[in-house]
Amino acid sequence: MASAVDICNRALQKLGEKPIVSLSEDSPRARECNRAYELLRDAELRAHPWNFARARVSIAKLSTAPVHGFDNQYRLPADFLRLLPDNSVTDWQIEGRNILTNDDSPLKIVYIKKVEDENEFDALFIEALAARIAMELAEKITQSNTKREFAQQEYMRALNEARRVSAIERVSQEPPEDPWITARR
Repeated sequence: MASAVDICNRALQKLGEKPIVSLSEDSPRARECNRAYELLRDAELRAHPWNFARARVSIAKLSTAPVHGFDNQYRLPADFLRLLPDNSVTDWQIEGRNILTNDDSPLKIVYIKKVEDENEFDALFIEALAARIAMELAEKITQSNTKREFAQQEYMRALNEARRVSAIERVSQEPPEDPWITARR
């Protein structure tokens, strides 16, 4: 069972630093981990369509239509981080916490959700997140450019492996047909 402290301790281990007991302890390592953890977790979740963070919902349109450009608007889920292309929405735009579209209700979307329970994380995502945290904190904690470069290499390696495995576990998608080919038919 992973926790935010476990993930941060994995990052500190990569830097050759002592572990922390909690994110609220009074130490420079804990303060830096506490500052960085949620922001980097959400950035990593948003950066790739991780299988464990995918969610599907049907949402009803809001009673007020957009001022112009689209017929309908829908409130995005509270845990929304990124809209994925494999949904039924054909023409859309995100503005603030709403999605604007001409599509009728209910709007069915597939999205990346904010996952706050570390027990739901994939093991390879945890390793990539720990490496990202190590990379971000390396210079501040260790004052070493060499350790930062090492952490950056570790991050790229872990990220590539995590993304590769995540992609293998998903059904391949057909690319959209090129309009030039369609017009020639």
